[in-house]
Amino acid sequence: MSTWQLQDAKGKFSEVVKRALSEGPQEITVRGESVAVLISRTEYLRLAHPKIGFVEFMRQSPLVGLDLETERQPGLTRETEL
Repeated sequence: MSTWQLQDAKGKFSEVVKRALSEGPQEITVRGESVAVLISRTEYLRLAHPKIGFVEFMRQSPLVGLDLETERQPGLTRETEL
């Protein structure tokens, strides 16, 4: 990640944006302290894209519609083969 002082980043904004597109995130500092990171829109969308929930994940499963046996035995204990 390249680091830019704020005054340099303002003066060379086009270059900072181009580097964010080609090289990745660009760090911006004020008085030596990191205060911001410029990223490409593609990277932003990848990070901000909402993940699908569990229910939606199950609905998109290729196993949707299969008749699975989901009945439990009524007792408190079950025998298992080890």
